[in-house]
Amino acid sequence: MKNFFCIVLLWTIATLTWAQTPATRVTVQGRVVDTASAPIPFSTVFLLNPKDSSMVSFGRANDNGAFTIRNVKQGTYLFKISSVGFFDHNQQLKTSDKTVEDLGTIKLKPITKELIEVVVKTAKAPLTIRGDTVEYNASSFKVPPGSTVEDLLRKLPGVQVDQDGSIRAQGQEVKKVLVDGKAFFGNDPKMATKNLQAQAITKVQVFNDKTEQAKLTGVEDGKKEKTLNLELKEEYKKGGFGKVTAGAGPASRVDGSDIPMRTEIKGNYNKFDAKQQFSIIGLGNNTNQTGLSWDDYQDFRGSNSFNWNDNADFGFSGSNRFIYFGNDDDETLGIPIGGSQGRGFTNNAAGGLNYNYDTKKTKLSTSYYYSQTQLSLNSQRNRRTLLENGGQFRTEEVTNQFNFSGNHRVSLRFEKQLDSTNTLVVLNNSRLNNGNANLFTRQDLYRNSVDISTRNTTNTGNTLQQFGSATSLIYRHKFKKKGRSFAASGTYQINTNDADRLLNARNEFLQATSANDVLRIINQEQGTVSQRSQYKASLLFVEPFAKKYFWETFYNFNLRYDEVDYDVFNVGDASRTRNDSLSRYYKNNYLFNRIGSSVRYSFKGMNISAGVAGQQFTLDGRFAADQTAATFNRINRSFTNVVPNISLNYDMKNNRYLFAGYDVGVQMPSSRDLQPIIDNSNPLYVREGNPDLLPQLGHNLNGGFSYFNPGSFTNLFFNLYGTYYVNQIVYSQTIDPQTLITTTRPENISGGRNLGSYIGFGFPLKKTKATLNLNTNFNFGRNLTRINDVLNETNNRNYNFRTRLELTPKDWLTFYANADWGIINTRYSLNTSQNQRIYNTNYNGDLNLKFPGDFYLNTSMNYRIFKNERLGFNQQVPIWNASAYKILGKAKKAEIRLTAFDLLNRNVIVSQYAGQNYVQDERTRTLARYFMLSFTYNMRGVQAKMRKNGYF
Repeated sequence: MKNFFCIVLLWTIATLTWAQTPATRVTVQGRVVDTASAPIPFSTVFLLNPKDSSMVSFGRANDNGAFTIRNVKQGTYLFKISSVGFFDHNQQLKTSDKTVEDLGTIKLKPITKELIEVVVKTAKAPLTIRGDTVEYNASSFKVPPGSTVEDLLRKLPGVQVDQDGSIRAQGQEVKKVLVDGKAFFGNDPKMATKNLQAQAITKVQVFNDKTEQAKLTGVEDGKKEKTLNLELKEEYKKGGFGKVTAGAGPASRVDGSDIPMRTEIKGNYNKFDAKQQFSIIGLGNNTNQTGLSWDDYQDFRGSNSFNWNDNADFGFSGSNRFIYFGNDDDETLGIPIGGSQGRGFTNNAAGGLNYNYDTKKTKLSTSYYYSQTQLSLNSQRNRRTLLENGGQFRTEEVTNQFNFSGNHRVSLRFEKQLDSTNTLVVLNNSRLNNGNANLFTRQDLYRNSVDISTRNTTNTGNTLQQFGSATSLIYRHKFKKKGRSFAASGTYQINTNDADRLLNARNEFLQATSANDVLRIINQEQGTVSQRSQYKASLLFVEPFAKKYFWETFYNFNLRYDEVDYDVFNVGDASRTRNDSLSRYYKNNYLFNRIGSSVRYSFKGMNISAGVAGQQFTLDGRFAADQTAATFNRINRSFTNVVPNISLNYDMKNNRYLFAGYDVGVQMPSSRDLQPIIDNSNPLYVREGNPDLLPQLGHNLNGGFSYFNPGSFTNLFFNLYGTYYVNQIVYSQTIDPQTLITTTRPENISGGRNLGSYIGFGFPLKKTKATLNLNTNFNFGRNLTRINDVLNETNNRNYNFRTRLELTPKDWLTFYANADWGIINTRYSLNTSQNQRIYNTNYNGDLNLKFPGDFYLNTSMNYRIFKNERLGFNQQVPIWNASAYKILGKAKKAEIRLTAFDLLNRNVIVSQYAGQNYVQDERTRTLARYFMLSFTYNMRGVQAKMRKNGYF
């Protein structure tokens, strides 16, 4: 293991030395002008390999047309200059013994109508830079046949793909990935990059897109979203293309799984043309590859399925245009989801369809996605809980669960441009979920390191059915006066839930003083039937009252009805009786009104907005043990808040951006937290509500700066953010000194705060050959909660440092390495002797080699280290994967691959966490060593033999 990282270090040093050795290097310089000798600013200059036109180095002219390319190895190159509106300049360049190769003044011919028919056959420019847009010519960046778009992105200068598939470009996270300018399976960028083939792409464009709010109003708000667009080759628009893979192989029995074989099958098919896109994907496996996007996971949890990117809630720019309620997921008796990040053992199946239709006046995007997962999960958890008197107790927990979840999701977006001034948008997102789970838990509680004080064994069986749908209508109107606009929206949303639980718990209090308290048995049937309906409307009017000033006024209306029937029955040997102390029926009606106004200044990249809104929230609730009760308890609350909003966005030109803002976020208490309901699903950790809760206010302040140099591909991103909480909703604890049963109850406490920052810096060690990215982020949090009525202050100081090295010196060799160091420093006011320092370290290396005869080798090593010196916790997990594959056939459409996963047979999921008054670590058994032989066939450029205007 040490040798592996020594090699990485030596390679890095060699690369740095290679990149900075001046003795055998020259500097190429010159000046670009037009035929009238006027300078052509910001032209892109390339040095290409004359054999295959691959990019060796590049640069960019300044505003006077002068360019410089440093550290050029002596040799022969194809020298190329590209600029928008001019014909490319191409010449052969052979460097001399001079340290500076001055090419003098180079003139470019403008593209005119007389010359437009001239065909110039030459090497394509590997990339083109237009303002803040970088366009890559995909054919200039070589990847093996059958590679995905994700593999192609790893080759592009200035683009970084993390291990989980997340994309960063020019130092910032990519929010959207489009295919020919259209959405692909919703808003999850990974759906396109992991499923589309690299060879279908002709260009990759990275640019800063406007926010949906700016597109709606026509007023620039200064905010940008990093967006990536994949442009398809013409032949892939005329026919179909896709990919199918099937594989199987033996599995190790050491991981505890009973499955002797690992199998998988997956595929996709796409058919695109200028107006329409049709895609189908599917998968099935028992290799922990769920194929779920984040939206699927959220929908299964029962969250809103509305697509926020269309901004049907008008108001201040930023997240606080929305109305936030607390987390109501607990009402659903939802199935525990423990299969994220490859935990446990899963059998998975998923499939989906996506269809887009796009013309100048009509745009339709719709998709259907189904996924199902069977999960077997076994975990061990150790927790130390701190008490108010300086004491503590320890919990050892073992859980075994088997879950099934099925999820249908449908989305639709229809946009119609009625005329030049009016636009109508219809949105619908719907989901249907069902599932069941069986959970066994054993918890042993120790007052000291030897004697067990309390033991709990619980068996739980859950079934669940959920339905959710949100439909929105948005109308936009632009007046003849430039900048004046009006928008209106209406939304109806419904969520239903039908859940049942069988709870059987045995609690043994081994140190009880009374014989009657030694054993408590719970045998219950619990059921929830709930329905949530929501009606929303928003209005927005924008009026320019001066050349540089805009007045924006908005109104939000929100009416929500909640009805929940929660029934608990005690089950005996021959009886079934209702438990009125735990059962509850309640109705909550929420009414929300908000009106606000702001003034915006927008001129030459400077965008400043300041405004204020007044909002009123009213709750009319009633509850009783049963809906047939003669009398109901009432919860009638009304809250009024004044919410300020200030934002600054400054485009300083030359790809430099400055931003800052201040706002106040308001979070309403959840319906679940407001009800005085006792939840004993975990008999040793009981929860109850608080009808006296107030809304939580958060004063948010943020600011930052970003910079990208398109000539050197150096990027810098910095931000600083902070929040101070007033009436923060926290969960205080009361711990019984005899039984150690913890009862938690929400309450309001002011004084919590959070401060953090992120700094990212990336630069090429050698252009197109080696890139180094460095980033760090820190977070300081102050959390307050009461433990047995004593206020505890938990201070967390989290530090993370990361470095990533990307080496692509040759087409036949690529190497990626990254190192992550995380430190969690936690301090407790109740018991300073239990202060913790947790270390989470991750080293990762990925090597790809191409051999003659279309043979390829990929090997990766992931080495994770978890330490907590205070508790003597030290876990090291090395994961070594390798695969060898060969491309088959003259057309290179087939591939056969042998993969070995976890060759060292050491895979286990480990996590550490420090909470408000506890610290815990967890180990979960998961998929370990297995081998797989797979076959892949790529369908490429299938010609469509249909009538000219037909689609199928």
